[in-house]
Amino acid sequence: MTTMIQSDQQRAILLGNRAEKSTGTLAATTIPLFTVAGGKVLVTSIVGEVTTAITVANSYKLQHNPTVGTTKDLFAATDIGTTDTPAGSLLGFQGLVGDSLLQGPGAVPTIKQPIVLTAGQIESVSAGTDGVIVWVVTWVPLDNGASLVAA
Repeated sequence: MTTMIQSDQQRAILLGNRAEKSTGTLAATTIPLFTVAGGKVLVTSIVGEVTTAITVANSYKLQHNPTVGTTKDLFAATDIGTTDTPAGSLLGFQGLVGDSLLQGPGAVPTIKQPIVLTAGQIESVSAGTDGVIVWVVTWVPLDNGASLVAA
C-alpha cells in the first residue's frame, strides 16, 4: 500500500512544528526547556512523558519567562510526587488560566485554548529531586521569522 502522507507531515499540518526537550533529573531549581525567538508563536500542544518515576513530593509547573514583560505560569504548581507519578505517565494541561497539571497513565487532554508566547523561554520549575520528564511542544509562528527550539 502506498502512503500518501507521512505521520510527521500530518502532525505538521494539524499542529505545526515540533520541539522536544528532557528536564534531565529534576532538581529543586528552574531550568530553561524551550526558547522562543524572532517574534510570537502559537503553542498548539504541550505534552510531557515521565521517563523516570517521580517519587518525592514535588510542586511542579511550567512558566513562560519573556524577554520583555512579566513571568507567567502556564499552569498552577501541582504536586506530582507525594503520590508517585510512574514512568510512562503523560502530563498535560488545557491552556486555561489557573489550570492545574493533569496526569494519567494514558491520554491526557492537550491544549483546548492555544497559547500565544512572545520571545523568551518556557521554563521547568521543580521543588523535587527525582524523576525525568520529556516535554514535546507543537507550535506555529505568528510572526515571520518566529521560532521555538529546545533550550
